[in-house]
Formats: sequence, C-alpha cells, structure tokens
Amino acid sequence: MDQDKTPHPERPGAGSIVCAGCGVVAEGVPVTWTFSVENGVRHYFCEDCARANIRAIEGRLDSNWW
Repeated sequence: MDQDKTPHPERPGAGSIVCAGCGVVAEGVPVTWTFSVENGVRHYFCEDCARANIRAIEGRLDSNWW
C-alpha cells in the first residue's frame, strides 16, 4: 500500500543510471555511487562527484548549493 515516494533515477538506456552531477552513465550496478533525496526526488552521484562534494553531502545540503 505505501509505495516508494522517491522516483527512480533517470535512465537513458536499459537499466542505466545517470550521475546528477556530471552526467556520466553507470555501467552495471553502481556500487560505489551514492544518492541523495531532495524534495522527494532521488539523485544519484558517481564516485568522483561524491568525493568532490562529500562535506556538502554529509551536511545534507541540496545539490543546487554545491
């Protein structure tokens, strides 16, 4: 009854996940990526974007602030 309110990530191809920071497409399951829920929307970030903005992510700042 209670569905997941966060929509799935943008998928350009079959099963692909796109980084919200740089636009790189994940190959397979992106186990080293992270995600952030902002205004009820899930945003995925590749390892490079996550490392570059780790303090902002830990501070729970929305990605439009970084």
